[in-house]
Amino acid sequence: MNTSIPRRPDGFRERGERVTRLETFVDAAFAFAVSMLVISVGSVPASMAELQLALRNVPAFAASFALIMVFWHGHEAWSRRYGLDDAVSARISILLVFAVLVFVYPLRILFGGFFAWITGGWLPTPVEIRTIEDLRWFFGSFAVAFGCMGALMAWLTWHAERKADALALDPSERLTTRLELVRWTMIPVVAAISLGLTLLLQPGVPNWLGGMPGMIYFVLNLTGPLLGAWGRRLQRSDPARYGAPP
Repeated sequence: MNTSIPRRPDGFRERGERVTRLETFVDAAFAFAVSMLVISVGSVPASMAELQLALRNVPAFAASFALIMVFWHGHEAWSRRYGLDDAVSARISILLVFAVLVFVYPLRILFGGFFAWITGGWLPTPVEIRTIEDLRWFFGSFAVAFGCMGALMAWLTWHAERKADALALDPSERLTTRLELVRWTMIPVVAAISLGLTLLLQPGVPNWLGGMPGMIYFVLNLTGPLLGAWGRRLQRSDPARYGAPP
């Protein structure tokens, strides 16, 4: 094990110091996805009224941008931590690029609809939902796209875990990899629950119940803190097996 490799702030040794063509391609695809978000906002405002309307789209754009950055940062951290550039990693990363490009419009529509809902229509929505079938498509398309992206990140993490010996991961790195696998796996799990709730929607459903397929995603905000606390507890209880606590 080469202990001279510098450590990242997250405790991992820097195995992906060299930026590969694959990583460059993934970065460019994420940048293009953000550009598509901007394009989806509409044309350049021609009046103050249009400018005010465009500025009301900023919360939905900001939330969409932040969520795309979560996946970009996840792939960037994965690349730096493990430095994998094999055929399997390339295939999964290319699938991730495909998914994020599909993901852009459902993401923009969902956040636009969410902010319009919580502001009573003051913030604009990119689509108008009139029927229960529209609502099912609204939540269902997002659940499929979001769930696929989470599953692909989980697949990349699982692939790295399988190569733990070849990568000479230390106990702390192995534990973090397993926790990251759980964190990414939670995304398709919650997306599947959201999809199930979507399919159960019926005509005449109350507004608060109709929003449940979207509100369920807030559960994911608890995943990181809970897994982090669990990991630190494991490290304190058994440092020899899980590595020294931070």
